[in-house]
Amino acid sequence: MSILTSPRGKVEVVHCRRTESQDIYCIQKLIRKFTQKLFGKLNIIYLLEKANLAITLCNDKEEIMAHAIFLDYPNWNVATPVAWPSVFGELHSDIPCTPLNTLFLHLFVAVDEYSTGCCKEIIRTVFKAVPELHFIFLVVPSYMSLGSTLITVFNQVGSVPCLTYDEDFAVYVCHRHRHYPQLYIRRARVEDHDDLMPIFMQHGTILKDTYGEYFLAELIEAQDEENHAVVCEVEGIAVGFMSVCSRVNLQLLHECFDLGPFHGFCVPHPDDVLEPPEASRSVDAELWADSQGSQRNAEEPPGPVSPEAIGSAQEKVTEETELLSAVHSENVSDIQDKHYCIISVPQLTPEFVLIQNFVKVIPFEDCTLQNDLYVFHRAGLFKSIKIRLAKGTDTPGVEQLVSSLMLSRSILEDLAQYNEARRDPDGTPMQVFVAEVAEQVVGIAVIRNEVDIEYIRSHYNIEDFIYFSHHQRDEHGRLHHLALNPAFRHYMKFFLKEILRLGSKTCLYYPVYPQPKEGKIAAFKLQSPDAHSLTSALHYLVPVRPRRQIVYPLEKLGINAPSKAVSKDALAYALNHTNRKLTMEPKITVNARIIVVGASSVGISFLETLVFCSHLKFNNLTLISTHGLPGKRLLDNEQRKFLATDHCFNDKDYALMSLCSWVNVVVGRMTGIDRAAKHVIVSKDKAVPYDHLILCTGQQYQVPCPTGADVSQHPTNREVPDSSKMRYSGQVPCNLFLLNDEEDCVKALTWIRSNSITTEGNVIVYGNTIDTYTTVEMLLNLGVRGTCIYLVRTPPNSAVTSLNNYSVEGAVDEALEAAGVTTFQDAILAQWNEGLNPNPINCASFTTPTKPFQLQCSMFFSFCEKNVDYETFKALNDACLVYDGRLVIDTNFHTNDIAIRAAGPLTKFSNRYYANDWTHSNFSSKEVGFQLAATMLNLFDPTLEPVIEPPADLDRLIPMYKGAKMQGGILPGSYHYLHITKPAIPIALEVQMAQADFSSEIVTGSAKAGTYFRIHINKYKMVEDITCLSHEPFPVSNYIRLFGQHEQALNDLCARYNSDRISDLYSYFTEPWCMALLHDRFIDLRKELRQVLASEQEEGQPSLEQLARQIVEEEIILKEEPRKYLRRVFQETIYRPLVEKSILDFLHYNRYHLPMYAWPDII
Repeated sequence: MSILTSPRGKVEVVHCRRTESQDIYCIQKLIRKFTQKLFGKLNIIYLLEKANLAITLCNDKEEIMAHAIFLDYPNWNVATPVAWPSVFGELHSDIPCTPLNTLFLHLFVAVDEYSTGCCKEIIRTVFKAVPELHFIFLVVPSYMSLGSTLITVFNQVGSVPCLTYDEDFAVYVCHRHRHYPQLYIRRARVEDHDDLMPIFMQHGTILKDTYGEYFLAELIEAQDEENHAVVCEVEGIAVGFMSVCSRVNLQLLHECFDLGPFHGFCVPHPDDVLEPPEASRSVDAELWADSQGSQRNAEEPPGPVSPEAIGSAQEKVTEETELLSAVHSENVSDIQDKHYCIISVPQLTPEFVLIQNFVKVIPFEDCTLQNDLYVFHRAGLFKSIKIRLAKGTDTPGVEQLVSSLMLSRSILEDLAQYNEARRDPDGTPMQVFVAEVAEQVVGIAVIRNEVDIEYIRSHYNIEDFIYFSHHQRDEHGRLHHLALNPAFRHYMKFFLKEILRLGSKTCLYYPVYPQPKEGKIAAFKLQSPDAHSLTSALHYLVPVRPRRQIVYPLEKLGINAPSKAVSKDALAYALNHTNRKLTMEPKITVNARIIVVGASSVGISFLETLVFCSHLKFNNLTLISTHGLPGKRLLDNEQRKFLATDHCFNDKDYALMSLCSWVNVVVGRMTGIDRAAKHVIVSKDKAVPYDHLILCTGQQYQVPCPTGADVSQHPTNREVPDSSKMRYSGQVPCNLFLLNDEEDCVKALTWIRSNSITTEGNVIVYGNTIDTYTTVEMLLNLGVRGTCIYLVRTPPNSAVTSLNNYSVEGAVDEALEAAGVTTFQDAILAQWNEGLNPNPINCASFTTPTKPFQLQCSMFFSFCEKNVDYETFKALNDACLVYDGRLVIDTNFHTNDIAIRAAGPLTKFSNRYYANDWTHSNFSSKEVGFQLAATMLNLFDPTLEPVIEPPADLDRLIPMYKGAKMQGGILPGSYHYLHITKPAIPIALEVQMAQADFSSEIVTGSAKAGTYFRIHINKYKMVEDITCLSHEPFPVSNYIRLFGQHEQALNDLCARYNSDRISDLYSYFTEPWCMALLHDRFIDLRKELRQVLASEQEEGQPSLEQLARQIVEEEIILKEEPRKYLRRVFQETIYRPLVEKSILDFLHYNRYHLPMYAWPDII
């Protein structure tokens, strides 16, 4: 916040922020004729798309006071973006401008009364935001004066000719030191104490409380050969402090951190090649040669290990890198021989500017230190880094740079191809850039023109970051490789910015392809992980969310179908992106250790939400899971699965997210929680520290506990003890299979194939869930004879069956009978192997309400009711977390430990909410995970509005989520099944239909014929329930989007059905009119139309929403039917053309997805 005073004495409190797209209208209002003469006639939207930095100045009412746009090349076409350094470098010997330290002002506008103050405030903010920036140039026609505002900050330094016009342009420059304090670095003195203590007190009183009131004076006074302290001062006042010590516990660092990229902090070895090129050996070159450490194994250093300088800093200014320079300056000559400055900070410390110049060192999995380690190499102080196109002579340097990388061969092949032809064999243009310091190659990048830009636009939300129409086709590039020496990691964004400038690109895309299954190769060379090295720049890019795709009926659409570039079924990949606007956009770093236990749908949704927060960078996301991340495509058959699905995520979704790029994975089972030490114990021997623990383990099928009843005595179910709540503690049979995830299914499949189950032996499927049906169908599909399969159903726990639809159940039962599968009802497991050793299971005995029976058995699948795993329960119970049948949470997902949250079927709400019938099991797991992440983001995201906690006496309502709950799979008879319903307490379908507010249902086809399609329309005419059963596969994702739609939006569904114009809903929803409703942005159109109807469009006239409310509240007396009145008002006022315009704009903007619609331009 700053205060501006106008010449007339008016005062405004202002602040600077990044420019947003909604600012454009106000910016255009500030443009004057003088502005156009000075900067030219500009397209503001286009200029903002190409700007590296755009700053808007607002007052405390968020009214725009001023705006400025900065680019990394000059305006008025006085030099090309590539060639300007040579042109401007000759202007003045005292202005050593480089692409690193220079920006150009392309536009400045301001409110006239405050223009001078606004200009100075924006310039100061820009220098603060970009520490490397030293010069801002302004190019204007030579006949123009700068006016009274810009002349206060810019000075003329010369003139340059224009490439377009036959006239000269004046060049003005703004220097950093005139607007931002220049720091003077010197050794610290005891008398600096009074200046520095207020700075320390701003960060807390821990040091003062621990070491006494005069700890700082004592620290300064204790300087010797190993301890040094420096301060930076402005106008004689100390404003910054750094203390360094050369005593370092290297053994501890080697045990806890991976120091390989830094050669283990080894000193140079005599066998190392240290000589730089023979050409002019600059100071930078000598320093760089000295900085080359040993390439040997860090565990066995060839000589004495150098205890490098360790620094800790408290700062008040932006230019902390000058403090780093002081470490190697003459002022601290005793440590000039040190190569590294390392700093250890508590993990929850917010990332300050100094630390952004350091490289974070990766800790080992078993590291339990509470601090993060950061490293800075002395070579990183060089400012002479240069980015240029590669040459043939760079090959030896690149070979040395990438020699330790896994994909070094691929990088070198691309470099050779570029040097030979400048393009791929298929003609795709390619470019290779190198980063050079002191005449040595320290980085390399390989890009190609992006040829699939239509696919990217249609399949990814790239328009969250760019206005697509303002970027030419050849301005999109694909990043294939990028490697940069860790010593220069803080120049990564500059490297990317220079790639865009020198390559004439505005956007870069980096795909992460999934690892192919063993033994399989990618169809195309460039569509594989080997074609794209996992770039170290990944954290400087933003992940782009994939878009939900319409499943098009291509044959039915014919020539009106989308182009093949849009509708093709390409290999799925996760997309990362950067553009010119993002090269100077900082990310907020979150170092908090967030540990997620369980790779359930809730846990994956939680991680997905955090990962796709583009302005946040989570450094410590960890997943603890028995089998790691899902989505490994272990089963060849994509459709037929042992288990039903909740349709939250599939293998393609996992590939589109690439969580492995952002999330650390610990494979194992949680066996304990140490709340005092904040550790999760994994597999009884590994401790994983946390700051926030997220428990999403869900529920699993458990080993059934036989009742032990002797079937020879002919007992019935009434006579046997209830074993459903008992835990089996005996030996688990080797042929008993509990299928909870894909890995379990693979084990079962392997057993079937290796033990000849398809040709001999009986299979028992025990349980009463939908998974029993899908497993039986999978067995039949694998070739197991139906007569060898026994479906043993347990007694139901409620009146609601697993399918909850008699028509569907009848069709499935007939299919089971036709396949020869024997079905038993209401059976309870009594014994395995007649009570003898159960390993392996040879026979199983069951009791029923009438008489017991015994079956021979080669495989036993158990799908009894799911429950919390015993080891998970024991870990929770031993940690004293409140457990009442399930883990107890409040409405914000908190357990009784504020650092531990939980969600999903593992949990239940506290009894104080009086809602025991409602749990997270009643809601969509994906939505629960998203809401869990939203509560966490309030802790880390400063851009969010603070959450206002409700009064204690009102915090008694549980959250009600609205997302659809789904289940599906392939049932016996090869029926493809899907059920979509609203979150609710399960009720039998017959009971629902008997309720007074049930409204109506629409049913076409027959379940037994495999053409069944049922839609329930509620009393508000909204789609509330969908059930599909078909012999043919159907577009599940399309039908999911029908949920929650009004029946009139579905082309007057009820009216058409009641007039017998709909005989097949499957065919009905493949008609061209339906495609827009299935579009992923249709929900945005609905919101836009609602806003149009809810807002007053004509002065003095109520909105349609207000009219409807007045009619309901009887404030208006009508002579006609209310609906007819509202329709007439809509037709006769401005609302109709506004609605039509919104719809046509939607169709036009999304025409690549919706070419089947006509709009005025093509009629």
